[in-house]
Amino acid sequence: MSEPIRCLWAQSHPLNAEYHDEEWGVPEYDSRALWEKLILDGFQAGLSWLTILKKRDAFREAFEGFDPERVAQFDESDVERLMGNAGIIRSRAKIEAAIGNARAYLAMRDNGEDFSEFLWGMVGGRPIQNAGPVPTQTPLSVEISKALKQRGFKFVGPVIVYAWMQAVGMVNDHAEDCHRRLPVAAMR
Repeated sequence: MSEPIRCLWAQSHPLNAEYHDEEWGVPEYDSRALWEKLILDGFQAGLSWLTILKKRDAFREAFEGFDPERVAQFDESDVERLMGNAGIIRSRAKIEAAIGNARAYLAMRDNGEDFSEFLWGMVGGRPIQNAGPVPTQTPLSVEISKALKQRGFKFVGPVIVYAWMQAVGMVNDHAEDCHRRLPVAAMR
């Protein structure tokens, strides 16, 4: 049996293919899961997504299952612990941003602003179905980036936000001939 047609980026490694076939582009509405994926996309900046996939389990362990309540309580000793963890990306700026982003996430919640509702509201509550060349950012990713930064988030530039929007299904950028395009589009 031949391999299904996938987006070009997913053809380079079995982990990419598995992620592509099972997760990428599937609409995610859980606030905590959206936050986790945003943090991972921030860590991915300047690196390949494959690097993150290979380290995802170590990230989940190091960041207490990406529980914002726990991560928000991390202090300098936790930053040092994480800096010594070879299983994750050891960037002080990204680690400190993840901790600050947990605090920003909780501040939104405490102010009555649900993370998922806020973000999905910015796309009208439904995934955007793109066709044609895949951009690295859009006016909407710029707008979401600004909104997140206003709420205290870091490592959420428009390119990171657009990659995250693709990952969490806010935009369907599966290639026209990709076997996942139509099933993901049906998840609207």
